[in-house]
Amino acid sequence: MSDYQVSVQQLNDLLSNDSGCYSLPSQHFNEVYPRIYVGNAFIAKNIMRLQRLGVTHVLNAAEGKSFMHVNTNTEYYEGTGITYKGIKANDTPEFNLSHYFEEAADFIDKAQAQKDGRVIVHCREGYSRSPTLVIAYLMLRKKMDVKTALATVRQKREIGPNDGFLKQLCQLNERLVQEGKVNP
Repeated sequence: MSDYQVSVQQLNDLLSNDSGCYSLPSQHFNEVYPRIYVGNAFIAKNIMRLQRLGVTHVLNAAEGKSFMHVNTNTEYYEGTGITYKGIKANDTPEFNLSHYFEEAADFIDKAQAQKDGRVIVHCREGYSRSPTLVIAYLMLRKKMDVKTALATVRQKREIGPNDGFLKQLCQLNERLVQEGKVNP
């Protein structure tokens, strides 16, 4: 492992407490970066609450009909003034979420570019899929290294991306360091 490589274990160490335990989210949503929220299915389906929060964009990182997913789509938010994007991601270490990193970052950028735009990135629990996409966004668009991006989100919300997603974030970090787009 070269000097700039980060391991999944190092990221897990940042996510757990001194006893090696992880915490589940204590709230339905948290603002993890200015105008970027990470949340769960409960908040994502509560249109009135989203509108009161000023949410203009919803990124569902768990679109689908199974119990592991959140069954919303463009029609669900029709007429609300909320722009929707869905990603049919599974919360399994084998799922290649990195395939959607750029697409998700572009969508978050659109929300951020809008005056007073606010985006909620959610999955079923707001614990693995959605925080992974926000961490990738912070790396790709805010030029944070993986540890800084992960710590930024973890500081505001209890998260626990699965090891497969953490590995994909490590690989993204390595690529961005090699391209000179983040500081190691």
